[in-house]
Amino acid sequence: MDERQDAAGGVRILEVAGDEAGARLDRWFKRHFPNVAHGKLEKLLRTGQVRVDGRRAKSALRLEAGQKIRVPPVNDAPLIERPAAPVRIPDRALDDLRAAVLHKDDDVLVINKAPGLAVQGGTKTDLHVDAMLDALRFDSPHRPRLVHRLDKDTSGVLLLARNPAAAAALAAAFRSKTAQKLYWAIVVGVPRPSMGRIDLPLEKVAGPRGEHVVADDGEGKRAATLFRVVDHVGRRAAWVALSPLTGRTHQLRVHMAAIGTPIVGDGKYGGAEAFLGGDIVSRRLHLHARAIRLPHPKGGELVIAAPAPAHFAATLGTLGFEADGTADYFFSDLAV
Repeated sequence: MDERQDAAGGVRILEVAGDEAGARLDRWFKRHFPNVAHGKLEKLLRTGQVRVDGRRAKSALRLEAGQKIRVPPVNDAPLIERPAAPVRIPDRALDDLRAAVLHKDDDVLVINKAPGLAVQGGTKTDLHVDAMLDALRFDSPHRPRLVHRLDKDTSGVLLLARNPAAAAALAAAFRSKTAQKLYWAIVVGVPRPSMGRIDLPLEKVAGPRGEHVVADDGEGKRAATLFRVVDHVGRRAAWVALSPLTGRTHQLRVHMAAIGTPIVGDGKYGGAEAFLGGDIVSRRLHLHARAIRLPHPKGGELVIAAPAPAHFAATLGTLGFEADGTADYFFSDLAV
């Protein structure tokens, strides 16, 4: 994290580091200014004293690498970097992470994240990708940096930058929407029409079981998803290709549930209807970040695809779905 002084005395301008990308603004603030109460932070945000890239922001804003955060004088909370408590990472977990590497060059590292592995830590989550990044240094003097996130239960392509310059270039690709993401999902039911676009604003709300996301045309933020049915089994289930045009939390899960075809295993948003029943289909979430295409930091184009995890591949076989190549088309290659 870089720091400089603003023209106004005592005001700090802090830059979000690559390995802080994806963190909520309030959690970032708590990490660097642990003595500032949440209520005080909310007041600073409401009055515009804390800003991100010169704009007002809310506490739930997900940060991106390279963004500048304006922090006013906070006399009772000096800047503190609290070292993380040491956590013993099992050797097997480190070996599994190294084995998940799909691509490695001087600037970019791509892994196939396993389902159930968190990208960053949280309450009662000590084992996560961020905690194991030193195992992916290889011959680089830099610790790899996260440039985007995947949900804990979502598997697939996860990009890491191997140096600060690459982190800035990759973050810019995500901000400018030049990074194209392709997801696979198995859903209950069959979307109609078989190809289209879902435009449904989403809003985070607090609930008795924690934070979740709901469709909200009034207060929600714009969220758009392209979808296409790859194959289906009658009206029972479908294999769907998805491409998020925006990056809202749980966007694909909420959007698919909203059109009546929840992702298999997504009880959080699909309830009991998200399960096919019986013991032949896994109850795990069937959402996989299949591929990504974006400009490489040194020029040219980087296209990486990740094999589906075992439970997803098994369900494809159980339902009789066979890949014929069409499942890997990016939506920019299709007339949608």
